[in-house]
Amino acid sequence: MDDVVAALDAAHGTTCLVGAGGKKTTLYALADRLDRAVLTATVRIPIFDREVAAVRVTGDPVAALGDRDDRTAAFPLGLVPERERDDRYRGYDPSVVDEIGAAHDGPVLVKADGARTRLLKAPNEREPQVPAGADRVVPVASVGAVGEPLTAETVHRPERVAALTDAALGDEITPELVGRVLAHEDGGLRGVPEGATVIPLLNAVDDAADAAAARTVARVVRERATVSRVVLARMIDGEVVDVIE
Repeated sequence: MDDVVAALDAAHGTTCLVGAGGKKTTLYALADRLDRAVLTATVRIPIFDREVAAVRVTGDPVAALGDRDDRTAAFPLGLVPERERDDRYRGYDPSVVDEIGAAHDGPVLVKADGARTRLLKAPNEREPQVPAGADRVVPVASVGAVGEPLTAETVHRPERVAALTDAALGDEITPELVGRVLAHEDGGLRGVPEGATVIPLLNAVDDAADAAAARTVARVVRERATVSRVVLARMIDGEVVDVIE
């Protein structure tokens, strides 16, 4: 299973990415490989016009889907409610993304979490913003966090990661720690709707050492949580390295 669409089961329905260390890269790789994909967000998202065929800035995305004259054109299509600043769009309320998913006859890809370009995170009480109708949730972490200290330079909300894993700020991040965060109900599994499939993604698997660390992370995740599979990838190249089932 070396295709990222198949590995993440993203060819249909609504797929939401949460966590840190590769969400946007993965979303863009999926959008590029899917037919009739819609790319949207429930949180802020950097300007992504170059990653899609067209972006519609609209308060009524369902109408925007239906108003296009040629329904085979302009995909992948970005849908966002407004441009907040020169460098980013705002996201829709999760209920609106559910309406998009119900109205669209193709896959919907959703950025449902923010991480400020860090490599690992644990959400706060308001995160992530996953629509109730999501078919699958992909918690993301970068293997590049392994070996780094548990600080704000590498981790978004490091104090929450420490609390979930009984670690201390400044401790070395181990594969076991990353696995525990991804598998925790207040970590990678927070906000997953009942019935949704969970497929964790370990990104930045660039060499043999990264692969070994990622497989340890995957083992910990599978020991602690019920997930469909764990995907090891190098998303900067859109490549799947391994799938642990």
